[in-house]
Amino acid sequence: MPPESERPGQRKVFCVKFQREMPGLDEPPFDTELGRRIYENVSEEAWKMWGEHGKMILNEYRLNPANRQDQEILVKHLEDFFFGQGAALPPGYVPPRSKD
Repeated sequence: MPPESERPGQRKVFCVKFQREMPGLDEPPFDTELGRRIYENVSEEAWKMWGEHGKMILNEYRLNPANRQDQEILVKHLEDFFFGQGAALPPGYVPPRSKD
């Protein structure tokens, strides 16, 4: 029986983040070459991980998504997260404490 996260007939990709075949995105996240590359090589699960990592980057670097220069910084982090050396954390980043 397939995991609950998989839907019948869902397309699969070999995920660059997890290095295994997994359910892929339903459509490219952007209408660019990078969006197509993500669509072809990144799983749904890895894309969700990027969502959390991207929020942390926006907050820690105080990026404004409406600012072109800040968008370029975020895209660079996205490319590194999936296709580069991985997810570099901002200098001095302290993860939030768990709410135990």
